[in-house]
Amino acid sequence: MERLVCGFSREEYLERITAFHNYPAPGLIVGGFMVDAARGNLPEGTLFEALCETQACLPDAVQLFTPCTVGNGWLRIKDSGRYALTLYDKYSGAGFRAFMDPAKLEPFPEIAGWFLKRTPKRDQDSDKLREEIFEAGQSILSVSPVQVAQAFLGKRSKGAIAVCPSCGEAYPSMHGCVCLACKGDTPFVRAANRPQLRAVPVAEAVGRKALHDMTQVEPGKSKDAAFSRGQTIGVEDLCRLQRMGRMHVYVAGEGGEPEGFAHEDDAAVALAEALCASGGLKPAGAPREGKITLLAARDGLLCVDAERLAVLNALADVAFSVRHDGTLVQQGEAVGGVRAIPLFLAREILDDALRLATSSPLADVRPLRAARAGALITGTEVFTGLVEDKFAAVLSGKLEALGSTLHEVRFAPDDAEAIAAGARELLEAGCDLVMTTAGMSVDPGDVTMQGLLDAGLQGAIFGMPVLPGNMTLLGRFGDVPVMGVPACALFHKVTSLDLLLPRVLAGVPMGRAELARLGHGGFCMNCKRCTFPHCPFGK
Repeated sequence: MERLVCGFSREEYLERITAFHNYPAPGLIVGGFMVDAARGNLPEGTLFEALCETQACLPDAVQLFTPCTVGNGWLRIKDSGRYALTLYDKYSGAGFRAFMDPAKLEPFPEIAGWFLKRTPKRDQDSDKLREEIFEAGQSILSVSPVQVAQAFLGKRSKGAIAVCPSCGEAYPSMHGCVCLACKGDTPFVRAANRPQLRAVPVAEAVGRKALHDMTQVEPGKSKDAAFSRGQTIGVEDLCRLQRMGRMHVYVAGEGGEPEGFAHEDDAAVALAEALCASGGLKPAGAPREGKITLLAARDGLLCVDAERLAVLNALADVAFSVRHDGTLVQQGEAVGGVRAIPLFLAREILDDALRLATSSPLADVRPLRAARAGALITGTEVFTGLVEDKFAAVLSGKLEALGSTLHEVRFAPDDAEAIAAGARELLEAGCDLVMTTAGMSVDPGDVTMQGLLDAGLQGAIFGMPVLPGNMTLLGRFGDVPVMGVPACALFHKVTSLDLLLPRVLAGVPMGRAELARLGHGGFCMNCKRCTFPHCPFGK
């Protein structure tokens, strides 16, 4: 009796494979036996899904001989490079995994030579290889029960859909502020787009205007534009140009302005205007060599959308360099620079850059409000006077350095009811920022959190990946922000408090995701001579 594979005779089986895959690939032929091996172990009537551990051939076997396809979401591909597939109960994840077992290939030299790449493709005998595969059947496979991880169960949803501000196409908003393609994850190459410019010999440039700034470098001394765009070149300039290595120069009007392109200076101006639209930044002056330095237009906290910044810079022909997100800056201080890389920038790229820069502030300086803070200092030892309080002075100093004041101070023992009452008193006294101290560790006697919850704390986030300062609390009483300051602030000059307080005063939303990002650079070196904020901490 002829052996059936996936319910088909050998001839029918090969016909279906050839029609689907274009030729009877050995991997696909084996794949049908693997489908049968895994499926044969599942209880009758099981609603199953499939998981392939390679993208080569095997997914085609699943799609051809089971109801599972990539399109309907019942076939998942997790490419580990192993030739294995799993069929599993779509609800429980219990299933069976079949794989090509090298230990079982010795009796089948054609299969071993093909599968283990011992035989070059040109030397393989395709007919003999197919014969061996049908002879071997499931004997070259191993099958074992497995439990598929929860991440591979259930329907996968794209979630909310957004429109990419760069390309204008729809994409899952979970991918971030722009689509993956505009982040650079695309199979397409942007064609090099440069206008055809013609330079003239320096002797022919006399009396004509320079097309762009020309830089002169004096090693160890200076690097600046010796000639500016629009400057008329005179006879007296010829020697200087030649000393700069300029035997040919680009001059205005030679062939006309290239259509579809923007001059580096014009592009820099357009980008600077877009980046300064929020009012937090301002250009330092006219462009020089296609570059404009940007200054802080006010005192405050520099806030940078780092993800969108990376996308803009991935356009390659534009560059926006900026200081770290979360940096405190003063009005007039240089915070970044914008530049067009080529002499003439394609309008298409400039338009993409402008959309990215204007969809929302890419960089801004957010002013710090002058808060009337209230401190709730907890701890029975401080409340009873056994230990002198040091926290009030620490908090006062940090607040005053940022333009705020410590308006009220209350003390409470390690008692949730007393802590709740103290928090309410601070609110009634008109405090628009509540800061609590101590009582925030894992000690069962630390009840500050419970007291704050009893007083109406909302949106509490406890703990952050910054050392020192892991045991930090963020939350709010209505519109009043709440900060739980860990005891380490008494012993370390710089802690998580120094990273969070400016952000809170600037009104920067701080959720779990924002706190998680502070883990990168969130380890203080406790240097003998502290130079914060001029150090890597918090950056």
